[in-house]
Amino acid sequence: MLHPHVQQALDAISSRPIENVFLVACGGSSALMYPSKYWLDREAKTIYSDLYSSNEFIHRNPATLGAKSLVILCSHSGNTPETAEAAKFARSKGALTVSLTHEPSSPLAEASEHVITYSYGPDAPAFETNYSIMYQLVTGLLYVKEENAKFHRFIQSLQSLQTVYDRAKSQFMDRAKAFGEANKDENIIYTIASGANFGVAYSFAICILMEMQWIHSHAIHAGEYFHGPFEILDKNVPVIQLLGLDETRPLEERVQTFNQQYGEKLITLDAKEFDLSEIADDLRGYIAPLVLNYVLRQFANELADARNHPLSTRRYMWKVAY
Repeated sequence: MLHPHVQQALDAISSRPIENVFLVACGGSSALMYPSKYWLDREAKTIYSDLYSSNEFIHRNPATLGAKSLVILCSHSGNTPETAEAAKFARSKGALTVSLTHEPSSPLAEASEHVITYSYGPDAPAFETNYSIMYQLVTGLLYVKEENAKFHRFIQSLQSLQTVYDRAKSQFMDRAKAFGEANKDENIIYTIASGANFGVAYSFAICILMEMQWIHSHAIHAGEYFHGPFEILDKNVPVIQLLGLDETRPLEERVQTFNQQYGEKLITLDAKEFDLSEIADDLRGYIAPLVLNYVLRQFANELADARNHPLSTRRYMWKVAY
């Protein structure tokens, strides 16, 4: 059974012609949309999709945005002004808006036609969290519009996500602690990934390392690594390498092979190590980013503890005008 708010949104979607989907958010809320964008790229036959930072979505003003558009937005607090304005802008163009947030009484919720509230926190059921909700929505979209045959198995896989998370947490606990201790004094840490996993690398780089830990970072796309970024590698540069299970894994493996030859401070998270026995074989590439993200949050917690720098610490965010 779907999250009830997702079902309500799909009921509305089913009654309207949809030609394109715009995924609109900022920061970590944008990053969580990357796996869903990958799903839409791989599976959609008649619907085009794109992903925008909220403010650029408004200023770029896509010519195809209109009455046959679905705009999916997300802001954890619902207070991100750019995203709330993007919802208003989309509605002014006649698009159908569906927003994800943890706060049902927020500017984003008020600006959107349909609101899906997700659970958050260490005790939140995995099926009700943001990544799962996004997948329920986009897989449901392709089911109601294109009768995508993978929908029911995908929902079953998401319902098993908590079991997968619990095993991964235990499996990587010691490794997360070791990561925190080994990297507590580092001034820069890079993250590398591709495909469905790139959003996870992006989120870890800009939200965890830069925003929450004040560590210089950059999310490097594995396909771009050999077109400039690899020149920064030496034996003193820490690199987190994500290896997923989707079709772009060869890009990540190529980077891994090079880095093992020329680097020393390498941290590898390989989705092949996860026990995904409850997940359908042909869906594991889509689910792997969610598990990678979950494990990386463990790494973030241990890094914050080792540095005595809580993840809640901010210098500018919510404190000064910007």
